[in-house]
Amino acid sequence: MFGVRVFLQKILILLHVTTCVVIGKTLMILFPNAMKRYILKQGEKSRMNENPKFSYENWGPTFFSFKYLLFVLKVKWKRLEDEAYEGHSAPNTPVVTFHGEVRHLFDFMQDGWAFKNNIVIKNHRSLEERKIAAQFLQKNNPLCPVVLDTMENLSSSKYAALPERLYLLQGRKVIYKGGVGPWNYHPQEIRAILEKLK
Repeated sequence: MFGVRVFLQKILILLHVTTCVVIGKTLMILFPNAMKRYILKQGEKSRMNENPKFSYENWGPTFFSFKYLLFVLKVKWKRLEDEAYEGHSAPNTPVVTFHGEVRHLFDFMQDGWAFKNNIVIKNHRSLEERKIAAQFLQKNNPLCPVVLDTMENLSSSKYAALPERLYLLQGRKVIYKGGVGPWNYHPQEIRAILEKLK
């Protein structure tokens, strides 16, 4: 029964996303300037427009493309596996350290998470590619431990983290579950909660 329910949910998501992409692509063709203004307005919510190295011309025209459709489907279908809910126990998923040691997410909870800059990293086909990307991140001296999701992507799945999402865990519970980025990605919300916890 569970498998049938997930299958039907995936079909509904497919229909919804496909309809949105077709309408969005049509509007981009018919009203390119209005759609550019709308997309830029959405970018303001996530402060995406503030990055001078990431102009609208780099990302705006990619909206409503076939690759966009496939990515959005992947993200929404992955969210069906979400197991992290505010006020409930947090999934203690396996992660991999720089040295290839398999640990669990809770092993790193004594340190806080803090992100200052967004870094774009392509999908990885191997743990080695994932380690190379993590080394790039490590060079930027993050204020938190850097660990890797396993190639099974259990952390990404159980936390519904695609394309990006912030969580705050305390006492092995989820005390904050942020919105899905980039539009609903608000680091200032976590900052406010952390200030209250001081």
